[in-house]
Amino acid sequence: MTDTFERSCAHWSETGRREMEDFYALASVDYRHLAEALDWVDWLRARQARAGQRPLRLLDVACGSGKFPSALQGYAGVSPSSVAPIDYALLDPSAFSIAEARSTLSPPFVAGAEYETTLQALECPRHHFDVAWATHALYALPTEQLEAGLQRLLDAVGDTACIAHAASDSHYLRFYRAYLDAFHDGGGTPYVSAEQIVAALERLGARPRVHEIHYTNGAPEAQAAQVQGYLQRCLFDDTLDLPQMLAHPLTGAYLETCRQGGEWRFAQHVLLIFCET
Repeated sequence: MTDTFERSCAHWSETGRREMEDFYALASVDYRHLAEALDWVDWLRARQARAGQRPLRLLDVACGSGKFPSALQGYAGVSPSSVAPIDYALLDPSAFSIAEARSTLSPPFVAGAEYETTLQALECPRHHFDVAWATHALYALPTEQLEAGLQRLLDAVGDTACIAHAASDSHYLRFYRAYLDAFHDGGGTPYVSAEQIVAALERLGARPRVHEIHYTNGAPEAQAAQVQGYLQRCLFDDTLDLPQMLAHPLTGAYLETCRQGGEWRFAQHVLLIFCET
């Protein structure tokens, strides 16, 4: 069986663009809530002050489609007039994702180095980056490689690592677990949870600070095609359509809890995790 990591990599490609666009029609709100959760202008300025006169060096881990820097510009006031230029490096195992993220960057984010690799295979000088963030990025990281990947992240950063990730009671993790039980006989690797990340960071000697965010992704029931694309991307599986998901007792029972008054409402619980290095 193709497992979680392999399926996720396969879907970050040009052939998965339509599904990706349907996903972000609902999931872009994930990044808006992150952008509104903190005064990111002050946060970035403080780290720039510690970096001195050179540009802040930032690593975007599993950069995806570059939604987070776009949200910071759209909702958090991050602009060339508020923040000095940032040397913005992109890491992702998918060349497609790196190209997508690079195409979205605009000042103060200046596209820099590219790392077409997994986090756990990252090679760079120790503390080369001032800041690294991983926003909704580590779900498919194999659990047996979680600590190794997080150690590489901590080693790469000289100031602050920031991880935004869904908790175990969030839609992304609950739905994926139901999917594995329903369509893979309970086999396969569940998504990594925010709680697992916090525990792993603590085992590595870090002292993570956590800020919790609660919200919903939603759409009218009439937008069935878009909701189907969103749910397929949640699973990295476009072989199942929405009627099949609803028909299975396990995924169907879960999805029925997400329908209220003609609307789809997918409840999210996200931890914003900071580690000062």
